[in-house]
Amino acid sequence: MSESVKVEQSTRSVFKDVGFSDAEAERALLKADLAFEIYNIIERRKLTQAKAGKILGVDPSDISRLKGGDLNRFSVERLFTLLNRLNRNVEIRITPAEDREGHQRVVAV
Repeated sequence: MSESVKVEQSTRSVFKDVGFSDAEAERALLKADLAFEIYNIIERRKLTQAKAGKILGVDPSDISRLKGGDLNRFSVERLFTLLNRLNRNVEIRITPAEDREGHQRVVAV
C-alpha cells in the first residue's frame, strides 16, 4: 500500500521553513554560523569541553550547548567575544545590497 507524501518547496533557510520571520531567520542563521566556527576551532585544537570552557571563560555545559545548536543563551555579541578569546578577529564589513534589503552572513578565513 502506498501513502501519499506531501512535499513542500524549501525556502533554502531551515529557520524560515520552521516558521521564523525573515528577520528572525537571518539572526538565527548568523548565530548558527558563528557558533559553528567556534566549535570548529575547538575541534581543530582538540580541546575538551572543560579546557574550551576555561579558555572561553564559560561553563563547559555552554560548550555542549554550542555543539548541540542550543543558542538561546548566546547573543551575537557574546559569540563575537568567544571568537576573540579563541584568538580570532571579528570584522564587520558593510557593503551595498543588491536587493532592496541587505543580509547578514559570516565568512571565515
